[in-house]
Order: sequence, then structure tokens, then C-alpha cells
Amino acid sequence: MIDPGTLYLLCGKMAAGKSTLAKELANSRDAILLREDALLAELYPGEVHDVPTYIRCSSRIKHALNSHIIDLLRRGVSLVLDFPANTVRQREWLRALIEKSGAPHELHYLNVSDAVCKSRLTKRTAEQPEHRATDTVEMFEAVTAHFQAPTAAEGFFVVEHGE
Repeated sequence: MIDPGTLYLLCGKMAAGKSTLAKELANSRDAILLREDALLAELYPGEVHDVPTYIRCSSRIKHALNSHIIDLLRRGVSLVLDFPANTVRQREWLRALIEKSGAPHELHYLNVSDAVCKSRLTKRTAEQPEHRATDTVEMFEAVTAHFQAPTAAEGFFVVEHGE
């Protein structure tokens, strides 16, 4: 019997550093990195400009990957999901993956202030012009309005990172 791989998850506001941490975790844990942003850009180029469109496209990706993620974890492959775990609903999908695969997990929560996130967002759009359409203060405010920090009642093993 193969021990399941570990599932590494990320929670934090927009520009909190989730993708940077995801890369670090993948490298240090010898895990496969799956990036939602890359999948959205490849499958829906230029289409995701608001929250409702993001939710629709993200749901399709999650549905398509669900059984593959579970199978990989069951086969002992560790995964870093660079998918936001920023709401209770998003974390419900991740909880189901954990339960169906039997995989251990770590939910990395980047507890970063709005001011730091906005500063990083400004820097990111200057350095990566391809993000200018979606990485705006308006999008930050719209997305952050839905943000819910993880709670102990959800039953995740949380690793908290501060500023």
C-alpha cells in the first residue's frame, strides 16, 4: 500500500504572496505545482475580468481536475495547489479532495494586511504588464470583500505566515 502524497494549500488575499510561497513549497517538498492562474490564462485567455467570470471558469477547472488530483494523491504524489482557499466554499472543495484521497495536508495562511497586498499588487503590475487587466485595486477590493480567514472549526492543519 502506497502512502498518499501531501496536499499543500494556500489561503491569503490577492497579492499576499501565495504564488511565491507555492513555488517555494513545491521545490522544498518535491511536490508537483498546479497553478490556477496558469490554467485560467491558457484555457480562457483574456476572458477573466470580473468575479462572476472567475467563479464560472474556476469551477470548470476544478471539476475537470478533481479526479486527477485525488488519483495523484492516492498514488503518493504530493501536490501544491496554487488555487485560492480564500472562502469557506473554496475550502469545501479542498476538504473533499483531502477526504476522498486520504491525504495529509497543510493549509498555508498568509495573514497579510491590505496595505501590504496593495503595495505588492502595484509592484506586480509594473513588473508583469500581462496582469494589468486583472491586478487592479478595484479587483482587489471586489475579491477581498469575499475573503474569509480559515477557522479551527473547518478542521484544517493551518500553517500561518505573517507579513
